[in-house]
Amino acid sequence: MDKTSEHAVLSGAIATGRTPDGPADCSPEEWALRVDLAACYRLFAHFRMTDHIYNHISARVPGRHDAFLINAYGLRYDEMTASSLVKVDCDGNVLHDSTDLGINPGGFTIHSAVHIARPDVVCVMHTHSVDGIAVACQEEGLLPLTQHAMRFYQRLATHDYQGVHFTDAERTALQQSLGDRKAMLLRNHGLLVAASSIPEAFDIVYYLERACQIQTRMQSCGAKLVRPSHEVAEQVARSFERPSRKSVQKGWDALLRMLDQQDTSFRN
Repeated sequence: MDKTSEHAVLSGAIATGRTPDGPADCSPEEWALRVDLAACYRLFAHFRMTDHIYNHISARVPGRHDAFLINAYGLRYDEMTASSLVKVDCDGNVLHDSTDLGINPGGFTIHSAVHIARPDVVCVMHTHSVDGIAVACQEEGLLPLTQHAMRFYQRLATHDYQGVHFTDAERTALQQSLGDRKAMLLRNHGLLVAASSIPEAFDIVYYLERACQIQTRMQSCGAKLVRPSHEVAEQVARSFERPSRKSVQKGWDALLRMLDQQDTSFRN
């Protein structure tokens, strides 16, 4: 398969050429976003929330409603750097790609759908973790059995699996399923998170993943499980929605310190 047909998506093909608006010329705001996004990829690798070279984390380019950054198609999460992230618009045109690897059309379909429909969203994350998929395959989905899970009580959207599609129809269906929610179970597929910043998105996906891990571990024991009341679950969910919560940024700063202690190359 040639390069054009391999990356064909929606009504056109994803270009892979470079343009002058690369990292050397990007704004300080974009560079800061690139560093945070590269850090996020490294954190996914650290916490084993990856699926080889697949899945994606994207972030809207500051000052633009129609462009976002995403991983190059072929790099591992632990290889990601600020300069290697690909800038793409919502029509599938690559605006800058220092790797010449292009992007995954499936990832583009999912992430562009959210960035188009949700101007409030800066960061979109999609995972294929073992426990996330296991919970997404269950009829009741995520059960409100733990504090981790109750955070998402009656706040998780769901999207039924329709196969592998790179079409405008699939983008529209994803948009309708997500609505104004921040997290979604992709039935028989995985998890999706959409938030107003990279730190917030990581905070959500980390605890959603942990909730799924705990649920599948509890279910494997075969013991009768205790389900808290609706009132308790709702109180927990509301407590995590407080706009004054400082733990998100505090947690993000702590994670960046950990990465810097391990390997600062994500900042390159």
